[in-house]
Amino acid sequence: MRAMVIRRFGGPEVLELIEVPVPEPGPGQVRIRVAAAAVNPVDLATRSGMLSAAGVVPPREVLGLGWDVAGSIDDAGDSGFRVGDAVIGLRDRIATPLGAYADHIVLDASAVAPAPVGVPPVEAATLPLNALTAAQALELVETTGTVLVTGAAGAVGGYAVALARARKLRVVAVAAEGDEPQVRAFGADEFVPRGPALADRVREAVPGGVDAALDTALLGLDALDAVRGGGEFVAFAAGAAPIPLRGIRVRHVWIRADGERLAELARLAENGTLPLRVAGVLPLTEAAAAHERLAAGGLRGRLVLTP
Repeated sequence: MRAMVIRRFGGPEVLELIEVPVPEPGPGQVRIRVAAAAVNPVDLATRSGMLSAAGVVPPREVLGLGWDVAGSIDDAGDSGFRVGDAVIGLRDRIATPLGAYADHIVLDASAVAPAPVGVPPVEAATLPLNALTAAQALELVETTGTVLVTGAAGAVGGYAVALARARKLRVVAVAAEGDEPQVRAFGADEFVPRGPALADRVREAVPGGVDAALDTALLGLDALDAVRGGGEFVAFAAGAAPIPLRGIRVRHVWIRADGERLAELARLAENGTLPLRVAGVLPLTEAAAAHERLAAGGLRGRLVLTP
């Protein structure tokens, strides 16, 4: 089968399409025939060597790329799935030699869920990493009041707004001014354009500050300053957690595969609660072009690769 890998760190030019044996699932695993794989910022950080320099990715001769997958079960093993089942899944082991940028992928059955019914694979592939990250971040927040979501027009931020709204929290969203209509469609109650003096402008909408912040845009102290004393703050990247000033509880979300929770999110995608957004579809052979487009910024939704 074909797989897109890297043997050295660098720009998109280090992506290499190779032929490898079709992987065999072990106990408790399934093999998925890939129909679509989303391209995420973590793929760019892996390819560039940023995560290796940070000690997140250990040295490897070959590294696979791609966390999100939508496809069909090709080998069910003893998982309880059946061959042909439409599924989505998350590869959360970052240093494996094969990822979702491939014709097939082997995952633990516990990392896989039935695909949302009636949703094309290219859309379903945008769900696992970003929606699970948003959901697991919200699990760290105890408030029943007001939550600030920065980067609310982004892939993770859009899911965070929708899931917070579904939890009946009052949502204050931060994004570019032109994104207000879409962010409000996700469920935001209040909208604050990104820019200088963010905390002051948030506090105009919510006197005293919000109860919690999900900082998907990695604004750090600017977002923390919008949180009331003793509130909650969730950071979304290594090194992005600010000092816990004013007794604010600062926590970090570390994504983990969770097939049961992913199945719940798939049902929310089915009924339209979660907005699935595809910024573009490219063949696997054009993964380098997809990385260039993502690095250029300005996308709303995820780019998706298809075999």
